[in-house]
Amino acid sequence: MRVTSLSEAPEFNLDLPRTTAPRLPPEARVPMPAQDLWERGRGGQHPPLSEADLWQVGIFVLAGAMAIYGGVTAYNVLVVGGLSPMELLDLVLFQVLFAWIAYALASALVGFSLSVGNSAEDLDLNVNGPLPKPVGRTAVLMPVHNEEPEAIFARLRNIDDSLRALGAGDHFHLFVLSDTRDPDIRRDEKAAFDRLRRSSGQEDRLFYRLRANNQGRKAGNIADWVGRFGGAYDYMVVLDADSVMDGETLLRLAGFMDQQPRTGLIQTVPRLVNRTSIYGRVQQFASRLYGPMLSKGLAYTSGMAGNYWGHNAIIRVAAFAAHAGLPQLPGPKPFGGEILSHDFVEAALLRRAGWAIRLAPHLGGSYEECPPSLPDMILRERRWCQGNLQHLPVIAARGLHWMSRVHLAQGVITYLMPPIWLLFLLVGAALSVEARRGGVGQWDAYGLDMLNWLLVISLLSLFAPRLAALLRALFHPEERRFWGDPAKLVAGVACETILSALIAPIMMTAQTVALYNILIGRDSGWPVQRRTDGSLSWRDSARRHLPHTLFGVALGAVVLVAAPSDLIWLSPVILGLAFSIPLSVLTADPALGAKVQRFGLFLTPEERTPPAVLAGLVEPGHPVVVGDWTSEPIALAPAMLAPALQD
Repeated sequence: MRVTSLSEAPEFNLDLPRTTAPRLPPEARVPMPAQDLWERGRGGQHPPLSEADLWQVGIFVLAGAMAIYGGVTAYNVLVVGGLSPMELLDLVLFQVLFAWIAYALASALVGFSLSVGNSAEDLDLNVNGPLPKPVGRTAVLMPVHNEEPEAIFARLRNIDDSLRALGAGDHFHLFVLSDTRDPDIRRDEKAAFDRLRRSSGQEDRLFYRLRANNQGRKAGNIADWVGRFGGAYDYMVVLDADSVMDGETLLRLAGFMDQQPRTGLIQTVPRLVNRTSIYGRVQQFASRLYGPMLSKGLAYTSGMAGNYWGHNAIIRVAAFAAHAGLPQLPGPKPFGGEILSHDFVEAALLRRAGWAIRLAPHLGGSYEECPPSLPDMILRERRWCQGNLQHLPVIAARGLHWMSRVHLAQGVITYLMPPIWLLFLLVGAALSVEARRGGVGQWDAYGLDMLNWLLVISLLSLFAPRLAALLRALFHPEERRFWGDPAKLVAGVACETILSALIAPIMMTAQTVALYNILIGRDSGWPVQRRTDGSLSWRDSARRHLPHTLFGVALGAVVLVAAPSDLIWLSPVILGLAFSIPLSVLTADPALGAKVQRFGLFLTPEERTPPAVLAGLVEPGHPVVVGDWTSEPIALAPAMLAPALQD
């Protein structure tokens, strides 16, 4: 048979014998044309300003007022005696950084104020009523690429068990969509799939498809499924290889889609689970404690123009096929070609066509895993950096909702801030040396009272979201019951704040290097993510972090000699960089993380009372905490005031 396109090879198995071909459902083809981002005459199909739009405008006004105050204050300090070219550059960098801090702080404050009511009904997503009876058929899709087969099918088994326990299995079909290229892993995938299919007796609901060509990566994987099988399904739930969702959550999502025919996508807020290393546990703890408050505020201020994070979301198949086909970006890689961070763009295209994009922060039962170590996070951030920078031309696409443009711009700015922060550090150090050589500069001697308010705002950007979430957990009865020991909760917040402040400058330098590599044309490729906890050797850590260490030592020496009074503000930056090698090794050590876990530090509600859908998913040999013990952008604060990390 002559195959002219991928979709004409329904059971391509590479090195697998034809007689053992995995079972697939009958094809139900649906066209999925690539969209024209700059189609002339394309008008946005959007209603007038909504309440959510007004709240978002309020955030910009509040952030703008703080940014103007900060800029004027800094100018009044620096202008004494005249502005040198170096001081002018310092002022511009300060203004950019401070504006980003102000926006992060304003978003957090407005988000907290809107989330206090804790009313899911305000979002038209009632998560407390009886479970709905699904009307449409839903496909649960797990795209994989060189992942550990046993872990993949263990997660799929738990999802299937959860659905069948609720008697909803017939309405949900489960697919593993493999882009795996390693022949050994391919064989293991097929064997694990056959075992799962035999043990469940659900041959008509469990499917496995191996692509002949992994063009388009994950986005192409999903698009291939939509084109070949999407016509048989009303909705699809897209997962990552480390995602898990329980049956009740899936039922409610399908019910929401049945009841809201103009909703194109509902994004859940996944909770981070199953990490043992300190680095992973800190991420789980922070995301779980601070995330709900911030995500509820984001849901209210985004309204019908929310965003898509690429997984743990339900999507209306017909809308996605008709309006979310990704085009190729003009030009060569890394800026042109396939769109890497496809999710933001797909959400923007759906909203452009008039479909509502909703965020469901009140809906639990949605889980994923995070990188287990700092080097793993750096590797993932490299790919995300390239993908977000590709969005620069997409921001100007015709007909997008204005909030979609904001989401795209936020992603771009997040990865432009680290080099700006680094440059600000270097310029500040140079000014300190210059002031030391010529006597104390007038910009050091004047305006300290005015700088105090800038310091307050910078510290608020660091502590306000943490403090608000902590107070809610301590004084809200239900939250307090979930978190357990208040003393260990407070200790966890304090330790997480310190660790985050130390890790932030390492990520700053790593992201700056990533941006440089992208600008000189180096493509990130498609690296396989490490999903499991595992220790990091000292040699490997030294190889990865020696440049960070040398930079931190050099910066510390310059500040100590030129401006020792600035050490207090720069200490998190200097210490984080100088001690990046041991910090990376110790936070990646699962044995040390297990001790911290047994002590009860960074313990999340999902560990105190493990959900049934997560049973058996923790790695062999790693402890599982049960019983009662008695969760992204970095906001970069000016270094001369205080480094700040905004989760």
